[in-house]
Amino acid sequence: MHPLITQDHIDSYARDGAVLVRGLFNGFVDQIAAGIDLNMAEPGPYAAENLRPGESGRFFDDYCNWSRIASFQDVIRQSPVAEVAADLMMSDQVQLFHDHVLVKEPGTGKATPWHQDSPYYFVEGQQTISFWAPVDPVEAATLRCVAGSHLWPKPVLPTRWLSEENFYADDSAYIPVPDPDADGMKILEWPMQPGDAVAFDFRILHGARGNQTTSRRRAFSLRLVGDDARYVERPGRTSPPFPGHDMKAGQRLREDWFPTIFQRGTETMLSERVDA
Repeated sequence: MHPLITQDHIDSYARDGAVLVRGLFNGFVDQIAAGIDLNMAEPGPYAAENLRPGESGRFFDDYCNWSRIASFQDVIRQSPVAEVAADLMMSDQVQLFHDHVLVKEPGTGKATPWHQDSPYYFVEGQQTISFWAPVDPVEAATLRCVAGSHLWPKPVLPTRWLSEENFYADDSAYIPVPDPDADGMKILEWPMQPGDAVAFDFRILHGARGNQTTSRRRAFSLRLVGDDARYVERPGRTSPPFPGHDMKAGQRLREDWFPTIFQRGTETMLSERVDA
């Protein structure tokens, strides 16, 4: 077990689906911040601005850029994130799924809508994990996770963030998006310092508050999968789409696009740049 992780972390992750890991990216905050700045200056093909006309501030996001941004690769390779992921997922192997940058500039009132990531992705399993790591102190514009929602019998209906249209046509396979505050659900959220990270299961219902402060809120996320994760077909276009992947239902994610970055008992690390 990595020194940052205790049995309480593992138990909380299994029970609640989310846990705070203090100091996970200590020593790598400047590299992450530099990668975010480069990503915003040179957006990738999936970059999006998530505000309607007239809404204040700026809410930028982009993903799948690790293969072209060297500082992201260095963080993935050199930080303890892969080993910590293996510990929390109780997995022997960790594969990189994708990276994600989310930036809310000062005065951005828009909250990130409540959603689960899993229905948007083409991967399923009990061993999945995301890390959400700010490079700015976070007191108000926090990530919010509904405890235990990764164990719900049906997933939450995925919707498009701006249009609020259903992401897939078959509503019967999903439950409507709830209002956790109104419904009195247990919501986990933490004030955070640069270097801290929230780890959460792909199936956790989560959102984030708007940024009504005078400071930026820049966050870097890594999505990783473990031993039992398998490709699954969805009824529509997934996010990220990864066109042309050629995988079949039930297969592990292809290693040339989704490299193994940790193997328990070995020194396996991300060692080369691969187009994703």
